Amino acid sequence: MVKLLLRLTLAGLLFLVFLCAAAWLSFPRYAQQLIDGALAGKPFRVTVSGIGLPSTSGVGFKSLQAVFSTPPDDCNEEATTYTLSLTNGSISWRFNNQSPDLRPKLLGLAVTLKADALTLVPNPRQFTFGDQNPQITATFAITRSNGVKLALKPLTAVYAVDGAVATREKLQLEGIHYNIRLGAATAWQQPLDTLRIARLSSDGQPAPPGNFRALFGSKRDPLNPCTLTLSGCSVELFQWMASTEQIDYNLKAKRTSFTLNLAKIPLNALPGLSQGKSNIPFATGRVSGSIPIEFQDSTITIRNAMVVAENGTNVTFCDKQKKPLFSIDMAVIKGGNELLKNLNATITFNSKEKKLSALALRDLSATLFGGKITSTPVTFDPETNSAFFTLTLKNIKLLDRLQLLGALKGNLNGGIDGTIPLSIANNNLTIQNGTLQTRGGGSVTITPPAKQQSAGERMFGQQSAEATWSFSEPQVQFSRSSDGKTTLDFKLKHLQQKNSGGELTLTSPKGRLLLWHNRLNPDLLTLSDFTTGFLDGSIALQHIDYDMVKKEGETTIQITHIPLQKILDMQGIKKIYATGHIKGDVPVKIQNESFAILDGNITSEQNGQIIYATSLEERAAANPAMRITYEVLSNLLYAQLISSINMAPDGKSLMTIQLKGANPDFQHGRPVELNLSVQQNLSDLLRSLSISSNVEQIITDKASKKKP
Repeated sequence: MVKLLLRLTLAGLLFLVFLCAAAWLSFPRYAQQLIDGALAGKPFRVTVSGIGLPSTSGVGFKSLQAVFSTPPDDCNEEATTYTLSLTNGSISWRFNNQSPDLRPKLLGLAVTLKADALTLVPNPRQFTFGDQNPQITATFAITRSNGVKLALKPLTAVYAVDGAVATREKLQLEGIHYNIRLGAATAWQQPLDTLRIARLSSDGQPAPPGNFRALFGSKRDPLNPCTLTLSGCSVELFQWMASTEQIDYNLKAKRTSFTLNLAKIPLNALPGLSQGKSNIPFATGRVSGSIPIEFQDSTITIRNAMVVAENGTNVTFCDKQKKPLFSIDMAVIKGGNELLKNLNATITFNSKEKKLSALALRDLSATLFGGKITSTPVTFDPETNSAFFTLTLKNIKLLDRLQLLGALKGNLNGGIDGTIPLSIANNNLTIQNGTLQTRGGGSVTITPPAKQQSAGERMFGQQSAEATWSFSEPQVQFSRSSDGKTTLDFKLKHLQQKNSGGELTLTSPKGRLLLWHNRLNPDLLTLSDFTTGFLDGSIALQHIDYDMVKKEGETTIQITHIPLQKILDMQGIKKIYATGHIKGDVPVKIQNESFAILDGNITSEQNGQIIYATSLEERAAANPAMRITYEVLSNLLYAQLISSINMAPDGKSLMTIQLKGANPDFQHGRPVELNLSVQQNLSDLLRSLSISSNVEQIITDKASKKKP
């Protein structure tokens, strides 16, 4: 009997072991059924796949999906369903008896969930949240109820979000950090903790805001139960630090309002304005400002924002050699013109089928440098990355803030008016027939580096190479293609040059400039269709390609209807009186800051008169042939004037003049023909318009000394 009982006991034990082994081996097959049974009647469901064999402390899985819903309440009118997905994870557990706050008790249980990736998606799909290598830990107390039944009571839940990403359409918040700490002792309210968001990107491209920080907790004000509050907020805009004390978001009205403050921010923190090896222009000084913002129903409204620059805030523009050319004073100047104030705008995010279909900007206006800037309504299509709008400028007092530097000095004035039609497509900017103009003008003095004097300069006295250019009422019409090709059509009321020897005035100059049109040579500048009034006549230039690096170019200048007397007056010649007008073509070759003339030709447009007044001393000192020339030129009625001119790059020139006509006071007016050759340094003449008069005086002095 004993042996039989022993055998039955052993058989029973073996059967129990077999049942346990069978249950352990078949667990992956019936695990889902166990989960479904345990969650029957609960407001959420869990689906698991690829579950492994359990151990005494945990089990692994390939994917786990939990679906749960939050019902409508006073703050949210519709229910939201959330889908939580985890991949390649594990669930581990550990028992302990450290739960002194619970009586009676049996055990404490800590459950830790780990995975390679976590994704949370709400429906309606407002956003997608993703995290890599998440770890969520929950603790429970296992208690006995009614002496027999065991109960599982949750105590805490901890989830350290580290480097997560939230996405809505093409907008993405990156580098999200936040410590979630929930517990029964705090009624499952999230305590205040620092929320950090490292970056914001749009369609994969970094956006200006970044490094957002704020204190956030889930506890709400009983008087405003639908309001979420973020306090101590700060964010970087273009590397500027902006802050606001508090942001209150009403969940029911979907509305918030706050003022973003900019306090003494370095202007050179803006992209492209830091003084470095490759950044031009560069900025100095700091700015402050405030931006009132309202957000409601997918609409952002900005009202009366302002930015003010402190004294010493400038933006400096340089040439390719990093030498400063001019700067713009951004500070408040006399008259109280701030950098930017009264900035207003309304931005609306339009959705279609719960997706962002367009971004609309309207009511954009601001006071900029004392003038007004406005924009037509803008609609940005995120699918094509395209938008079109027109900026209108009125009396923008930018010229008053310009300071010329280096070899340039002078002053400019006048408000700028204009329109700039802008088109953006696939991140490329185009401008079609923009216009800028001002009723003002100014003067610019150019002082080139001093050069070693030539013998001629030492002989006739040092002549300053400094020149002052004054202009008035400039107008520009410009276009820019998506690949950067820029066309400028310009005109001015007048352009005048003054130096130590005289002045030269161009009236109503106009023409067309082409920039960056040659991909093989982006430094090639093209000037075409240039015309200007000059000495009561006109000068025209059809086309020139000028290499700004090599400083080379070649063209032909057309001269039309220039009064001959004006040419003589420009050179300071006082002994010659002439009537008639000239015309001609002058081929010019520019090379390395000097130019040459090859076979230029100038002719008279009609008959005219030349009177050369000579003194008794000059006639007495002249040889017989020269005296005859003097007599002929004393009252020459010319029928033809032909001149050719050649000039070397060093300024040495040869001009031949052929005159045909008659002097009624010489040999009964018989026809005469004069052929003259004039050699001089034209570059010296152009630098100082008084050299000819100096030479004339020297010749007169020498003639007087030769008087017998």
